[in-house]
Formats: sequence, C-alpha cells, structure tokens
Amino acid sequence: MYKTLKPLIFKLQPEKAHEWTMALLTFVCAIPGVRSLLRSLYAVHSDELAVEVAGLKFPNPVGLAAGFDKDARWLKQMRVLGFGFVEIGTVTPLPQEGNPQPRLFRLPKDKGIINRMGFNNSGMAAAAARLRKRPSGLIVGGNIGKNKITPNEKAESDYVQCFNALYDHVDYFVVNVSSPNTPGLRELQEKEPLQRLLETLMKECLNRPVERPIFLKIAPDLTNDQLDDIVELVQETGIAGVIATNTTISRAGLRTSAEEVEQMGAGGLSGAPVRERSTEVIRYLHGQSKGGFPIIGVGGICGPEDAQEKLEAGASLVQVYSGLIHEGPALVKRINRGLLGR
Repeated sequence: MYKTLKPLIFKLQPEKAHEWTMALLTFVCAIPGVRSLLRSLYAVHSDELAVEVAGLKFPNPVGLAAGFDKDARWLKQMRVLGFGFVEIGTVTPLPQEGNPQPRLFRLPKDKGIINRMGFNNSGMAAAAARLRKRPSGLIVGGNIGKNKITPNEKAESDYVQCFNALYDHVDYFVVNVSSPNTPGLRELQEKEPLQRLLETLMKECLNRPVERPIFLKIAPDLTNDQLDDIVELVQETGIAGVIATNTTISRAGLRTSAEEVEQMGAGGLSGAPVRERSTEVIRYLHGQSKGGFPIIGVGGICGPEDAQEKLEAGASLVQVYSGLIHEGPALVKRINRGLLGR
C-alpha cells in the first residue's frame, strides 16, 4: 500500500506529508477492528526477539527514533506498526515553533533526509499530559533538550525541568546535546559541561523511588578522542548508555547534486548516508568500553541487513526514522523477521 501512496506523499511538502499520513493512520485506526488487523499485519510476535536492556524488557529490538513523534501524539499508532519501543521528543521546557519553514528535505536518491527543525514541540507540560494516556505494553523514552532562548550556562536547568516533568510518564531518558539545529547546543558535548549535566540528572534520578535509565545521544561527527571522553563519562557518571548517532553535518558522498543540496541549506543529514559512520561509532564505543554499557544504534537503517550490522557492531537495540519515510511502515516487520532468520 505504501508503494502505491509514496509518489503522492513525496509530492507533498515533507512536513505536510508527515501530518497527512499520520492523520490518515489515526483515522483508519479509529475504525472498529482495524487497529487489531493492522497489528496482525505489521507486528512480529516472538520471544526470540525479546531483549533486556538497562533493566527494561523490550518485546523486540526495533524502536522509533526521536523526532518523528515529538509530542507523544501517535504512540497508539506506532504500537500498531510493531515497534518495540518509541522515543518521543526532543521535548523542551517551553513550547517553541522551531526554525522557519521550509526546514525538512528529502533526498530520494540517497534515501536520506536533511532537517533543521530546531526542536519544534509543544513543551514538557503538553507532552506529560499526553503521556498520562499512553498505551499499555509499549516502552516509551523521553528525549529532552533545552530551549533555543536558554543560554548554555543555564542549559542544565532546562534539562532538569524536562526530566522532572516527564519522570513519572516515560521508561527511559535521552539527553540530546547533539542536534546541529540549535545554536551552540553541540558545545554541551564537551567533557566538562556534559559531565556536570549528567551528574546532575543522575542525582535527580537517585532521589526517586524508581530509577529511570539515562542515555546520552551523540553526534556522528565526534573524533575518536571525543568518543574516548564519552566512554569515560558514561563510566564515571553511571548513566545507562549511549544512543549512536544523531544526524551529521557532513555532505560527503551524496548522489544528490551539490547544487540541490546547497539549495536545501543547513541542517542535519540522516538516513542511508550516515549508516556507515554511525556503525563505526558504535563499533568504536563498544570496543573501547569492552561492551561495558548498552548502545542504541540509529542511522541509515533501511532494511534487516542494516539493523544486523548495527547489532553485530555492538548495539543492543536499534532505531529507525528516515528509513521509515523511504521504505514505509512494513520496514519494522521486515527488520524483525530478518533478525529472526539470522
């Protein structure tokens, strides 16, 4: 069905297409019996796919990466499509519109996407309200960040606010300091400010009756020395692990013409073009840490082979987003079936 609709969808401006397709799925799921039918078509049920990571039991290792469902609007729909877990956000304390449109661009020749969304979301209060009605049986992560107007020296406060607002409503947290679309945000990946931030969040966590795992999402553009710092930080702060990787600012090796890419402008590149580098980062972190912490692999997963590559490199779980846009909702089923047949 997606192959039939894809040409029409790709004629629409990407953000409008996103809203249109999700509105269609929401409408269809509201028809009595259809949600169960779709789940039987898309979900793969097998104990062999189940995996325990950071104390959480995932029914399968394929998750939805942050950015697709920024405001926790489509959790029921994503569960229907067979995801083992969904990561919402990035959520900021205050609502913000993000960067001016257009800010989302497809690269069909590369199975890639360029975005400079800028953490557009409805804010932590709205996200928390929706999460109170989250579907049972679905693991949900909360990806948190800072508002654009918040200076880096006060960023810690934004992360703590989001952490506390979402704490009772998500199963794990992701600290996002690696998006290239919020000015100065990646400066927080430097060791000293990042260590302070992670230690603060861990203190907040340890003061709670139930501890939530905290993951750090990192950029694929870090050097090996910086990745060594990340390994040390995970070990020193006691956070659960790392999500590798976010989008890249590189434009190397694209099939899309340089002129087209230049017209799209600044932003993070995701999808197939970042697959190889993302896997390299996973392999390096896994090796340097001697498998000392879980890694969630994301970046360029467009089929079962790509997911298997990430897992063999050292990832415990994988996430998709750009691949879902280019391959359609059956991607989750294809990956899970492929993993069963390995």
